[in-house]
Amino acid sequence: QVQPVESGGGLVQAGGSLRLSCAASGRVFRGYTMGWYRQAPGKQRELVASITFGGSTNYADSVKGRFIISRDSAENTVSLQMNSLKPEDTAVYYCNALLPNLTPRWAWGQGTQVTVSS
Repeated sequence: QVQPVESGGGLVQAGGSLRLSCAASGRVFRGYTMGWYRQAPGKQRELVASITFGGSTNYADSVKGRFIISRDSAENTVSLQMNSLKPEDTAVYYCNALLPNLTPRWAWGQGTQVTVSS
């Protein structure tokens, strides 16, 4: 069972930037559409960005123009560059591979906490 490992979270002031990374043992991301999700306290987990194997990206309206998802050529990591952060971006961020219906393919990892102060 694949379990992604997320890193790069932290505390940042509003307007700042963070870069999240996701990795797993082996080239398990290859061929899959990958996504970054987030879950804020008291809210459901939501998909904020996705990237296909071919590099096509999609973003939730709330992060469009501020976040950039990418994947490296070796297909071993997926990143999320987060710019112009807002307090409402505060959440635990997770990555996962997406099934065709956009639900997660694997068990959730630990996630990485992002806290944006105003």
